[in-house]
Amino acid sequence: MDVSVTVSGFSRLFDNDFARVFDAARVIDAAGATTLVLADHVVMGDRTDRYPFGTFPYGPDEPWPEPLTLLAAIAAVTARVRLGTGIVLAPLRAPALLAKTCATLDQISGGRLDLGVGPGWQREEYAACGLEWSQRWSLLDDGLSACAALWTRPAPVEFASETLTFGPTWCLPQPIQRAPITGIPLLYGMAATPAHVARIAHLGAGWLPIHTTTPDELGAGVAALRAAFVSAGRDPATLRVRASARVKLDDHGRIAIDETRSANEHLASLGVTEVAVGLGRHATDASELERFVADAVVAFTAL
Repeated sequence: MDVSVTVSGFSRLFDNDFARVFDAARVIDAAGATTLVLADHVVMGDRTDRYPFGTFPYGPDEPWPEPLTLLAAIAAVTARVRLGTGIVLAPLRAPALLAKTCATLDQISGGRLDLGVGPGWQREEYAACGLEWSQRWSLLDDGLSACAALWTRPAPVEFASETLTFGPTWCLPQPIQRAPITGIPLLYGMAATPAHVARIAHLGAGWLPIHTTTPDELGAGVAALRAAFVSAGRDPATLRVRASARVKLDDHGRIAIDETRSANEHLASLGVTEVAVGLGRHATDASELERFVADAVVAFTAL
């Protein structure tokens, strides 16, 4: 099983020191994790109680570095780990600028970018960016379709949609990767409703289930996505699914490897291809990060 590590908790784990974040990135790279993931909030409002997936784990004053910028710096201090977003709020970024930023990052990293995308849950972020919350889904769809065109079509590229139209345009460099349909792989972070399944089957390389997704919902979502891939003429075996892992800690705050494996051994049978471990959610001490990441890789790669 592939293993991703989400880096968050910048205040508690790193004391907002980016040098320590880069040290953690080196550890994740050396430990053999498949993907290093960063989350995204352009701004935070004061109504974190509106978070729809339980209690939001951080206060409004927690720093959220811009993920694509930070991943570019992390690319320079790592060699093999893939660089992911989980998720980047794509509608908050102008599509051509998002396309250029991601293509540049893919070039810098040697083709290691996995772009997790979604609309987010905060109205305040849309207001701060001068965008309408009610348009978030059309902005997401049209923006990512434009990115895919700019990443994969020979320049000059023309594009037309409900919210975005442009004439002959050169947006270079293009990414190194040549994933089917989009060039850079897109993984969608959202529930597997019929509308979202259609979105993923149209442009997506994979699905990032919400961390509150139950095993039954996970299995049903994977089945629906595989069927949608077949209907779209795509190979369902290529579907990537990165799902949150259940990490069991012992009395010393270390990963209990056998218990953690037992708690997650059902995931492969449900169609999960990569488990996600969050540093900010599980790690308790920055001095133990190297051991924590190494234990996570050992626990999950055997699944």
